[in-house]
Amino acid sequence: MSIREVADLAGVAISSVSRVLSGHPDVSPEMRERVLSAVRECGYEPNQLAQSLRRGTSMSVGFIVGDVSNQLMATIALAAETRLAEKGYTLLLANSRGLPARDMANLQMFGQRKVDGLLLSLTSETERRVAHLLKGMGKPAVLLDRDGGPRDASRVLFDHASGFRAATEYLVGLGHRRIALIAGSPDLRPARERVGAVMQVMTHAGLPKPLLVTGSLSRAQGNAAMSGLCEKSHPPTAVLCGSNQLLPGVLEAIRQRGLRIPADLSLITTDNVELAEFHEPRLSSINRDAAAFGWAAADSLLRRMAGGSSDTVICATSFSAAASCGAPKTARQLGAGSRILG
Repeated sequence: MSIREVADLAGVAISSVSRVLSGHPDVSPEMRERVLSAVRECGYEPNQLAQSLRRGTSMSVGFIVGDVSNQLMATIALAAETRLAEKGYTLLLANSRGLPARDMANLQMFGQRKVDGLLLSLTSETERRVAHLLKGMGKPAVLLDRDGGPRDASRVLFDHASGFRAATEYLVGLGHRRIALIAGSPDLRPARERVGAVMQVMTHAGLPKPLLVTGSLSRAQGNAAMSGLCEKSHPPTAVLCGSNQLLPGVLEAIRQRGLRIPADLSLITTDNVELAEFHEPRLSSINRDAAAFGWAAADSLLRRMAGGSSDTVICATSFSAAASCGAPKTARQLGAGSRILG
């Protein structure tokens, strides 16, 4: 079925059909209904590629994510895709697998595909080649929870500090003095914000600095970090787990040592994922609205693609206390000498 046949059926010129299908404002309601009725009757499907070439736009957005298996990022991507689809855009997802070189390759690929804009959860904030490439592409871009990048990029950020401050203050209020934080790479904004917030609370309370372990976000890293903390001569009485990706390994290490939550160790995790929600006892958590973050990112990019100026949007975090936290056992230390529960 061709556009000419649609025009003949509707009794209008081909140019009138084109104006209706392209959303041109200078079309009467009667004309629009006649054309759309003919389109439905004929089963006509416009050539999207040809339309894109005429408009000078691909109606597509590239989304680079470091780890698509991360439940939080999957939720963000789904929300962004839903909002963009409402405006006729297709979301193209590329996974960098935690490798800065893949960020570069994915950017180049999206450049070749002539995407209209970019959503970027980059692996590294310090890779200068990425910023240089983005500047050369000249595409509207929104950085997701990242510093660095081009100065004219928009940003959508989580307020990590507020949630982690509230969680640390809660632990201090319970009487904890040896608090540990297992976080991601300090080369990325989330870990820096979280470390700074925990440090601030403990310094203000006159307590020693937190026991800090940083590194990759994986189950293996969570296990190694928690195991190392338990083996210290003065191990923590409370642990802040700075990622839902670390949580399975952290819980694994706790179970391997027969430690009880919260009798032996208080635990707070990040993001109320299913593992945290259905763990017994239920885990205290620092929460983020990933869907709202994805919608905000899409809206920010839509504003930029419509000619708006760059902006920064801050999304809140909050702390929710649950049964996984309690007062510390001051007379007892954790570690290799802890009693193994059968």
